[in-house]
Amino acid sequence: MDVPREGARKQKIIRRAILISVIVIAVPAITYSLSRLKPAAPSVEGSTLWMGKVERGPMLRQVRGLGTLVPEEILYIPAINEGRVEKILLRPGAKVQPETVILILANPELELAAEDLRWQVKAAEANMADLRVKMETANLDLRSAVARVESEYVQAKMKAERDAALGKEGLTPDLTVKLSQAAADESGKRFVIDQKRLEISGSSAAAQIASQQVQIEKLRAGYQLKLKQVEGLKVRAGAKGVLQQMVVEVGQKVLPGAQLGKVAQQDLLKAEIKIPETQAKDVVIGQVAQVDTHNGIIPGRVVRIDPAAVNGNVTVDIHLEGALPPGARPDLSVDGTVELERLPDVLYVQRPVFGQPNSLISIFKVSPDGKEASRTQVRIGRVSVQTVEVVEGLKIGDKVILSDMSAWDGQDRLRLN
Repeated sequence: MDVPREGARKQKIIRRAILISVIVIAVPAITYSLSRLKPAAPSVEGSTLWMGKVERGPMLRQVRGLGTLVPEEILYIPAINEGRVEKILLRPGAKVQPETVILILANPELELAAEDLRWQVKAAEANMADLRVKMETANLDLRSAVARVESEYVQAKMKAERDAALGKEGLTPDLTVKLSQAAADESGKRFVIDQKRLEISGSSAAAQIASQQVQIEKLRAGYQLKLKQVEGLKVRAGAKGVLQQMVVEVGQKVLPGAQLGKVAQQDLLKAEIKIPETQAKDVVIGQVAQVDTHNGIIPGRVVRIDPAAVNGNVTVDIHLEGALPPGARPDLSVDGTVELERLPDVLYVQRPVFGQPNSLISIFKVSPDGKEASRTQVRIGRVSVQTVEVVEGLKIGDKVILSDMSAWDGQDRLRLN
């Protein structure tokens, strides 16, 4: 026969109440504790990251740009005269000297005009010879007339002297003496006039000959000009270098002043590099530079800065001060680096992927044990091609991740494997 147990039922109810109370208290506590836990940091393979160490010491500020080698002097070859391209002797790439003929033009009208002027010069020279003969003949005739007048004057003078002597003796009438003296005076005056006429004739002949000579020289000058124009149909390079461009073809008609080609001095090259306008503000003329041709590095110096920016870049010309390496030629792609200044003692680190001068950047700093990296705000100052100045946020010896970490923008911590 069963005996009822009053105490067992009561204990069971108490235990159940205690269990429910514990569950009610524990569940919120556990939930709260779990909410306070940090999410697990994602893992990143450390060997795939580019890292740098903060150091203190001298820092060289540089800016870099891409560009090409270009000739320091380019000679554009113009057409001196109108003509038609008859023959092209050289093509781009050929080495030329100043007198090297690169192409020949044809202009029959110009050649005919030169030939016509040549005959005009010959005709003018023949006219000059004929004029000289005529002037000489006229001079001789005048000299003969002067000699005849002089002879008549001498005879009249002698007769006047004779009649004067006879008149003193009373052997000749006074009228005869006066007539003889008048005839002598007349012959003397005629002799003086003819002498002046002879002198004037000589001056006149010289003036006519000089005038004819001027005409000859004028025709000769025109002829020489035409010859030069005809010779100009043989287009020459005009400078030592390499023929870079030929812009005409056989049969093409060209006008005076039209560009036919260009010659560049291949041994005298400079580098034209494009530097971002945000970095070009510190570039000044005279700064030391280096140009990497991918086959050697050439020292240089900044000689020109373009005053205008194009597509966000400023063109900087670098004069090359070293020997050109093999293979250096116009339009060769190069890298140029300009030294801005040397900072004697600063805190610096290798340049991260992102970071503008005097800005605040977010970067991952590696823990001392190298197992974790936490996001840190770092203020950088002056920047260079490979390094940046650290103003605040890091100290000497800190190790940071320099790689592009944009894939982890939503994370403040990373676990490094």
